[in-house]
Formats: sequence, C-alpha cells, structure tokens
Amino acid sequence: MITDSFIRRIKSLDSSDIPERVLYQARCCFLDYLGVALAGSKRMALIESELVSSFKDINSGTHILGSDVCVSPLNAALINGINSHVLELDDGHRIGMLHLGAPIISALLGVAEKEYIKAEKFLFGIIVGYEVAIRLACCIQPGHKLKGYHATGTCGTVGAAMGVAAALNFDYEQMKSALSAAITSASGVLEMIIGDTQLKPFNAGRAAMDGVIAAYIGRARFKAPEDALGGKRGFLAIMTDEPKLNYLTDWSEGKYMIETIYMKPYAACRHCHPSIEASMVIRKMPGFKIDNVERIHVDTYNLAVSGHDHIDIQGINSAKMSIPYGVAVSLFTGKAGMDEFGEEYINNPEILSLARKVSVSDLDELTELCPERRVAIVEVKTSTEDYVQRVDFPKGEPENPLSLDELEEKFRGLAQFGGVSDSSCNEIIMEVFKDELDLSKIMKFSCH
Repeated sequence: MITDSFIRRIKSLDSSDIPERVLYQARCCFLDYLGVALAGSKRMALIESELVSSFKDINSGTHILGSDVCVSPLNAALINGINSHVLELDDGHRIGMLHLGAPIISALLGVAEKEYIKAEKFLFGIIVGYEVAIRLACCIQPGHKLKGYHATGTCGTVGAAMGVAAALNFDYEQMKSALSAAITSASGVLEMIIGDTQLKPFNAGRAAMDGVIAAYIGRARFKAPEDALGGKRGFLAIMTDEPKLNYLTDWSEGKYMIETIYMKPYAACRHCHPSIEASMVIRKMPGFKIDNVERIHVDTYNLAVSGHDHIDIQGINSAKMSIPYGVAVSLFTGKAGMDEFGEEYINNPEILSLARKVSVSDLDELTELCPERRVAIVEVKTSTEDYVQRVDFPKGEPENPLSLDELEEKFRGLAQFGGVSDSSCNEIIMEVFKDELDLSKIMKFSCH
C-alpha cells in the first residue's frame, strides 16, 4: 500500500537526528514566514476586521500575528494562513508549484501555542510538513495544475496535518488517520487567481485550518481507509493522470525537501520572477531609457503563460499574477516589492501603458527545461537599440539563494510595515536563531 509505505518513511524521520543545516533552513523559513505574515496582517486588517471580530475569543490564548486578538487555534491557522500568502512574498517550490510556509507554519503556530510545543518539535514539524507537502506536490505535478487544482490548497493541507502530527509525536495509527483525513479535506482551485479576486490566499488559510482539524481527527484515532493515497479513488487517482511515484518511494538522495525551496524577493507570482529579474537587469544596461521603449516580448515556459499573460490589470491581485505588469513596473522603477504592487503603481498610467507593450509566449526549448529551470528571456526593443536578458534561476531559488543578510533585510522591511519596531525585529531575529527558541517570546514581539 502506498499510504503505509509513505507513512513508514515519514515515521523514519527522527527529531533528534536532523542535521544542523536542515534545522537552520527551518529557522530561515520561520523568519521569512513571520515577516510576510506580519506585513500581510497589516494589509488585510480592514478587510478582515469583521471576520476577526466574529472569531475573537479572549480565553483561547492563540494569537493572530500582528494583532493582540486571541482566537481558537483553528481560526488562528485560517487567518495567519491568509495573511502570510496575501502579499505573494511567501516561500514555495518550483517543481511542486506550491507555497509551504503559509499553510504549514500557520497550522503549527496555533497548535504550538495551545499545546506548549517545544522548539525542537516545532522545527521538526516544519521540516516534516515541508517534506510531505513537497513530495506529494512533485508526485502529481504538472498534471495537477493542468486539471485546475491549486497545490497550496491540496498538498498544503496534507503537509500541515503531517507537520502537526510530527510535532505532537503521533504514533503510526494516529498519523495514518491524520493523513487520510487531510487527503479527504484537500481542495483548492486555480480559478481563484483570475482577475481581482481575494480568494487565492483563502486557499492557503483553509489548508492550514483543515490541516489542524485533520491532525486532531488523527489524534482521536478515527479509523482510516487502507490506502487513501493510492486507492482506486484515492488522492493520486483523482489529482493527476500521471503520478510520479518515485517522489513518494525514493528517499535516498540525502537531502531534505525543505532545502529545495525558494524564498521570494519580489511580491508577485513566482512564474513572473524570471521576467521581472531580467527586466531589472535590462534597466541597468548602458544606454537604456524607458522613454525609448517601443515594444517588449517575453519568451518563457508554457505553464507560466496561462493566467499570467494578461495586460488588463484589474487590481492588486491581478497585477501580482501578470507578467506584463511585473515587467513594466520593474523596467519603470527598478523594483518589484510590496509597494510596487500597491494601488499607487497599479494605477500609474505610464506603467499601465508600458504593460500594454508587453507580449508573452511560450518557447518549446524553455518548456522542456521546466520544472528543473523556470526560464524567461526578455527582449526590449527601443527606438535606438534592442536589449535582451535571460534568467534561468531568479533570486531566491536554491541555486541562487537569499543570503542571511538579504533574508533579514526582507524580514525587517515587512515586519516594520506590519507595525513591529526595529528593536522588536532584532529580538525576533535573535530568538529565531537561538538554540532553544522561545515561541512565547516571538509571539510577544509579533503580536501588538
């Protein structure tokens, strides 16, 4: 049975035997998550006010990041999950095509506060959650996306449940029950990214919440089916036409999946990052002048085109999904951060005019390189000269990672936008990288 084999692999991981480099990566993921969640909380404060008011529970002791409001662990997972994905600055995986921290760490954080989980088990939960979610996503992609599923919602739910199960030290029976409950809860469709929708982050928040529910179902030992993963009507059968089972069975490569994630420097869909970065390089080339631009063309891989080639920018979320807008704002400002995907810039007539000059197409040779590489070639034709730049590994990929200084700079900028003082930022960074990090202290400095 695929399910039993997979759970045995998960159970073979030991929290006391995780290499230091992997624990360090988990800490980096946690710091990155805190920054994007804190900034997202500020961005979503007005929209979420009624929702948060409905969930408020002063007796629960579980916090929403960036707020002094207490809610239940389920509702904390939901809201923190939404907030940590809304800015499109959260981490992810290029082969699995999903985001990790938003569903997995959001689920773990609420449970950790409720259950007083120690640092070692909290970090172990992150590592296991990422391991499970990435392996499942890689197994079912790209067919999963082509069917219209959002892997952050589907595989994120399973990863969140298994992260909590690992942190709470479930036995085999409990873990199989939790995995099965998460599988039947797994959902999320990509129609949520189209237009000026605000429901894409809900997929991440719901995955976190459902992951927590599934974990508690598992702890209660609800009897599971024999093979929720590999059964005739199981996860693999309905989520893709061509599962790559080696991702579930071959764990011999010696690398943990959390080591293969990317971290985002640009506040847009990851499919837009290669063209954004290429545009930034072109902007700095000798003789380039924005006023001389006549037309722009982007060649990239096929999965980056559908849903990301629109020039009609309907709002912030639409801009984050648009390669033409990302190219235009990058050429115009030299930046692609949170501000550049805000109201001021998405309504700027010069940037919108530039975006309308951008065309996007897929190139077979670049599609063949995907998913091992997500490549974009940007060609800018001006009245005086043509400029071309290719990017294979945009900043943040494991082949081109953010340095610790860059990660801390990203965290500070986002956390301070979220209302955290510079001194509190220092305290959070110090605490995250302590041998025995204290979650209560981190929440103290992160909730206000």
